[in-house]
Amino acid sequence: MIFSHSKNRLESVSDAVFAFAATLMVVNISANSNLTSFTDELPNFISFAVSFFVMMAIWKVHYNFFRRTDYIDNWIIALNMILLFTVLFYIFPIRSLLNTGMGRKLISLDLLSNIFQMYSIGFTLIFVSFHLLYLRAFKKDRAHGKNLKLLFYARHFFIFIIVGILSFILAKFQLGLKYGIPGFIYMLLGPLSYIHSKKFHKKHNLEY
Repeated sequence: MIFSHSKNRLESVSDAVFAFAATLMVVNISANSNLTSFTDELPNFISFAVSFFVMMAIWKVHYNFFRRTDYIDNWIIALNMILLFTVLFYIFPIRSLLNTGMGRKLISLDLLSNIFQMYSIGFTLIFVSFHLLYLRAFKKDRAHGKNLKLLFYARHFFIFIIVGILSFILAKFQLGLKYGIPGFIYMLLGPLSYIHSKKFHKKHNLEY
């Protein structure tokens, strides 16, 4: 007997994991902070705030996927689980990078390289998951003409994968590491996504 999958339950457990990830981010903020220690704690609050909004941006991408398709199968569930696991992993290197950037920790180039590598691995795995989710939905969900939009986002997030891998390579071999090149490389996402969007819409005669 084949049972239909519950989209609502999948979204509910996903939201619970995102909430847990946000909780993990706030753990390092001292509960005993007071007005006299506010200056000392400010970098911690800033790193938490940036990490939180990055996490919410990932949640919004996740939210959009389930708005764009109603197709759910075991592959979608498995890929979603991998995505959620990666989100939990992702919060630690991003906090470390932010604390390092604000001078909270003085670290060697080797350790900075390792943090960038962890960040790029997490980033890449997150968007590998999104790419495969959209690709699976594109292949299976043919209703209401949604397939082209799903194909567009599958290719869109493939760009993120390429940039994440490039950042990992730069960090691994410490190319421009002292100048933050493995981080600045993510600025390529904007122009590359724009070029892809223009070409895709022109090829398929789509309006924005």
